[in-house]
Amino acid sequence: MPEQQSRRRHQPGHPWPVVHRQSSMLMNRVTKSFIALFASGLVAGQLLAAEDVRWQRYDESRDLATLAAHENEGMHYILLNSKVLDKNTLWEGFADELNSFGAARYQELKPLILEAGIAELQAAVAVGDLSYEELTTFYLYRIRDIESDDGAYLNGLIALNPQAIERARELDRARASALEMDRDPIYGIPVLLKDNVNAEGMATTAGAIALQNNFTGDAFITERLKEKGAIILGKANLSEWAYFFCDDCPSGYSAMGGQTLNPYGRFEFNTGGSSAGSGATIAANYAAVAVGSETSGSILSPSSANSLVGLKPSTGSLSRSGVVPISASLDTAGPMTRSVADAVILFNAMTGYDQADTAMPLLSEDMSLIYREVEFDGKRLGALDIFADNSFYTDALRLLGENGAAIVDVVMPEYDREGFGELLGVEMVRDLALYLEHHAADGVMIDSVYSLRAFNLADMDARAPYGQAEVDRMVELNYTAEEMEALRARLQNGARAAMEELFENNNLDVLLSVNNNSAGFAALANYPALTIPMGYQEDGRPVGLTLIAPSFSEQLLIDVGAKFEALTNARRIPAGYQ
Repeated sequence: MPEQQSRRRHQPGHPWPVVHRQSSMLMNRVTKSFIALFASGLVAGQLLAAEDVRWQRYDESRDLATLAAHENEGMHYILLNSKVLDKNTLWEGFADELNSFGAARYQELKPLILEAGIAELQAAVAVGDLSYEELTTFYLYRIRDIESDDGAYLNGLIALNPQAIERARELDRARASALEMDRDPIYGIPVLLKDNVNAEGMATTAGAIALQNNFTGDAFITERLKEKGAIILGKANLSEWAYFFCDDCPSGYSAMGGQTLNPYGRFEFNTGGSSAGSGATIAANYAAVAVGSETSGSILSPSSANSLVGLKPSTGSLSRSGVVPISASLDTAGPMTRSVADAVILFNAMTGYDQADTAMPLLSEDMSLIYREVEFDGKRLGALDIFADNSFYTDALRLLGENGAAIVDVVMPEYDREGFGELLGVEMVRDLALYLEHHAADGVMIDSVYSLRAFNLADMDARAPYGQAEVDRMVELNYTAEEMEALRARLQNGARAAMEELFENNNLDVLLSVNNNSAGFAALANYPALTIPMGYQEDGRPVGLTLIAPSFSEQLLIDVGAKFEALTNARRIPAGYQ
């Protein structure tokens, strides 16, 4: 099909979505007539043709030329939209519901839903201003509206759950029939999963064409979410293979989903990776909350880049069964939300003991968190010297100090990082093969990193346009099990010892960093981290304050983070997505 040259001109959320195809004078007259009649109330309910929003490919050359001149080479994209995903397939199963829902109701619900926290959404449902079906349909309508707009799309999704609206109806019926039932806060709330988390009814691709037909059962954390009443809305785009795939590919790119864009500046700022789609979609209010995953920075980076709260838990806090892996030693899932309170709700909804996950025996107590605003009461917060010239950081330190925290100047210690990439490589060779054996669908065409490389080589233009340098290196690795364990122990023990010494020598409760700058250190030491919006640079780029604490001290991070969030209230919705 020839690429279309026309571009939709309306802004995201415009009350009258334009049919996305080359227009003619006749189409313009017909559309305007329908709109006028609808507005006058003469043909209410007869506007379905004008609501038939379609996505068509457009000529990306002008946008790519703009990006080629960007001062940041990481923004020099070679393509934007996926070569294999027809976005119309995302929402085509909801056409009747979306057309019946309509632009007018979408606009009415905007003030109630945009930027609302889970508690606010539940309160609206409780008083009858909203149903779970309407909440779910609102998000689907918004996704279709923005993703079919050539001037606003974010490429934040790879799939939508075809059962989402029916699931919402079922939850509405269950709620109506048992009003006094004790429900989890996540009940009826639409959740996006990073597309490396298994979910029945949708392929789990990790962004890769090699997993295009990976229709599986639910991951353990997906089961927990559904048991608590969550609505799995869809699968978020990501940096392919969780950003352990190629050297020169930009963050947020996958062959399945295309190039994820940052709503705070689509052609100005990258999304961070690898949970790029989880970040961009929640920033733009495509859903209430999203699940991301991190090996080293993959929650912290996109959360800070998209002005979100991102919690990277200790490995062992949440199950990884049914999540496409990089490293069993470092991987973890975690919440990406617009508030600390929502991060607590989403984290709690995923907790539970999974005996199949070798990290889970570390658990000795209920890992559920409590959202509360407590005073700092002299908590000792480590201020790193490397950020002394960062005005956002120094302003945050002053605010924290003025509100009862003790600010302790510290120096970032040295720790052994040699071989970190090889550790990830040797573990991915082992752990991906285990996932493909035990958690992948029968129709998947690969069974290892080696067959993945061969699969991509058959059509590099579509399957790996930026190359697959990490895969090339992985197939050359030759470690025995003993050598692999020695490498892991050296790196993790060294980082943990350095972090423990830093905390003990300075009697720290929490270490403060910026964005994902200390993510690798925290990952190797298995220290959890929480990033929170701190503000915006003059050009609009979001900046996050990141809190790091000892293993399984997530509650401490939540307590400090909730207070900081309340003091700053820094998050703002992206200007073009209001």
